[in-house]
Amino acid sequence: MKWKQQITNLKAYQPGRSIEDVKKEYGLEKIVKLASNENPFGSSNKAKEWVQSYGASYALYPDGYTTALRLALSEFLKVDEKQLIFGNGSDELILIISRAMLEPGKNTVMATPTFPQYRHNATVEGAEIREIPLVDGSHDLEAMYAAIDAQTAVVWLCSPNNPTGVYINNDQLVQFLNKVPNDVLVVLDEAYFEYVTAEDYYNALDIAKQYPNVLVLRTFSKVYGLASFRVGYGFGSEEVIRALEPVREPFNINTLGEGAALAALSDQEFIKKCREENKKGLQQFYQFCESEKLDYYPSEGNFILINFNCDSDELFQYLMEKGYIVRSGNALGCPGSVRVTVGSQEQNEGVIQAMKSFIAEKAIRQ
Repeated sequence: MKWKQQITNLKAYQPGRSIEDVKKEYGLEKIVKLASNENPFGSSNKAKEWVQSYGASYALYPDGYTTALRLALSEFLKVDEKQLIFGNGSDELILIISRAMLEPGKNTVMATPTFPQYRHNATVEGAEIREIPLVDGSHDLEAMYAAIDAQTAVVWLCSPNNPTGVYINNDQLVQFLNKVPNDVLVVLDEAYFEYVTAEDYYNALDIAKQYPNVLVLRTFSKVYGLASFRVGYGFGSEEVIRALEPVREPFNINTLGEGAALAALSDQEFIKKCREENKKGLQQFYQFCESEKLDYYPSEGNFILINFNCDSDELFQYLMEKGYIVRSGNALGCPGSVRVTVGSQEQNEGVIQAMKSFIAEKAIRQ
């Protein structure tokens, strides 16, 4: 078989352990999954009610233009409908961008560690990957700019960054964008945007208007609680969207996903409540880290990266056997740490107690 050489050693995405799988293996009745940054409060009742009431034929193809959701988002964001593109989750939008812009002879700039699909898709397309290490969990924008040259096609900025939760503030972003060449696409991945409470966070809508080489990605998988439906979207200049659209697969947003997202969008009170609860949950983890003298990054996402200065896989395994699935830092490029999704107050307290037990048993201290 004539496979692309660059994919021969590439591994498929490894999702976290499923609840049923862990229950079966360890004989546990209750499992709390805090590994994939899913919304612990589920989704809006409006979305649930819409799905339950859906009565049309499953035999019909979805609306290939995603018309209803497109028009609603156009109004919600105050952008033209032609400035929107939809994906099977924002993951597919990353794939679309990579397929449209990256190839051998071109390069792409990104932070490390960050969301791994930037690197994954660039590898598939045979582009050179230029990874710039984070500084204190933050994008090193000066070094990223220095890495840009005439062959750079795409720069990826994840804000808040996954897995650290650290965000890029307005001044930092504007200074960076003012220097980036106009023919380099800057992708602002805002999967966790709705959780942000920082006052100096940039306004992506204003940024996209001012800089036509910026494309913003968002998703209904996180705070909206619709991860199983896989609905993501991007907004930017009409020119960029028009160039990307031919690469998008037809009918890539399914009918139930579009309807659920449309209903969820109309319930911003649910989003506000989740953001408030998430902030409370983060405070629980901050207090734990400070009392145990553990290093952590203040997060603007719905997760926190905590450095236990130990074997990440050992802690991951310990917590899983206690009924808590988290994400090992070894899988994220952060050895010694674990990333924990912020759950309900009860879930947070439970995993914190389990982590305290691990510390006591292993006598771990910074």
